[in-house]
Amino acid sequence: MVRVWDLPIRLFHWTLAGLIAFSWYSAEEQMLDWHLRSGMAILFLLTFRILWGFFGSSTARFSQFVKGPAGVLAYVKGKAESGLGHNPLGALSVIGLLGVVGLQTVLGLFAEDNDGLMAGPFSLKVSPDTAETLTDLHEALFNVLLALIVLHLAAIIYYAIRGKKLVGPMVTGKAKVEGDAATHEMQPGKPWVALACAAVAAAVTWLVWSVG
Repeated sequence: MVRVWDLPIRLFHWTLAGLIAFSWYSAEEQMLDWHLRSGMAILFLLTFRILWGFFGSSTARFSQFVKGPAGVLAYVKGKAESGLGHNPLGALSVIGLLGVVGLQTVLGLFAEDNDGLMAGPFSLKVSPDTAETLTDLHEALFNVLLALIVLHLAAIIYYAIRGKKLVGPMVTGKAKVEGDAATHEMQPGKPWVALACAAVAAAVTWLVWSVG
């Protein structure tokens, strides 16, 4: 058993999953004030994850798992090992989910409800027609996000059937690997770097809220 995922990545993963579910629920129940708060919390998480993808632990860094078309194709053909953490194919899912959630969050900053009683921080920065269009896109994009989540869950089930558990390591941070465990060990990020990334993410979130 070796370390695969650090604590910041695990907290990000499960908190984001919970916030996406809560954002859907709060929108359905017209709890728009809580929906806005949830969106701002997601903005904080995404900003942190992007920073941690450059300065965090080895398995969290985009450079470790994001590959070009040739790398993805080689993995699909079985000509390349996945290594520790996300495999090149799974990286597409990660980038796709982060991209869609990010776009969904940005659109939410400009969205407003039908009565104009609750609006995103930047809704007054655009015309009412533009805000309405962006609101419609914000609502429609959720269907794309839902499809990506279904694909993500299907991949987890697929790998579980093949004997590779993905949920457990995202809970405990550890997974069983073959061969010399020392060569697979995750290189953790520094705690002060994690705190600095969180501080920057908090500052960005506050700035977006206050400027709006």
